[in-house]
Amino acid sequence: MFRSLLVTNLRSLKSPLVKSVTKTNQISSIRNFSSSIINYHGHIHKPKPGEELHITFITKEGEQLTYDVAEGDSVLDIAQAHNLDMEGACGGSCACSTCHVIVDPDFYDAIPEPEDDENDMLDLAFGLTETSRLGCQVKMSKEIDGVRVALPAMTRNVSSSDFS
Repeated sequence: MFRSLLVTNLRSLKSPLVKSVTKTNQISSIRNFSSSIINYHGHIHKPKPGEELHITFITKEGEQLTYDVAEGDSVLDIAQAHNLDMEGACGGSCACSTCHVIVDPDFYDAIPEPEDDENDMLDLAFGLTETSRLGCQVKMSKEIDGVRVALPAMTRNVSSSDFS
């Protein structure tokens, strides 16, 4: 039963995964299966030549990783597209704090102020600082080209089951 459900679910996807599943009642092979395809994950856009913006992530281990990104992409989407350790449990809907980042103070004031929903979620974030933001709410723009964001040592995933 699981296999037939898997085949049905994979056939309903409109992605390259469908090409790797045979059209029988059983799966003869699934090649290069991934639960999220890096090229499609997070809906990031490839920057146009000459219009690249830059972002540097500082990992928990202190490694600095710089990427060329497009205007309008969120910090969460960029991190997930590059397989960085940022959960984004709510899918970027500002309903958790697992995409918490610490923004370089030199760039913090250039980012639009957080709305009430974001501030409410930030109150739940582990290791909150004066320059903390949710990655799902920070969109890349020319004003923050070159921004540096640090990933906190850990995140707190609070769900409704925690309050049962």
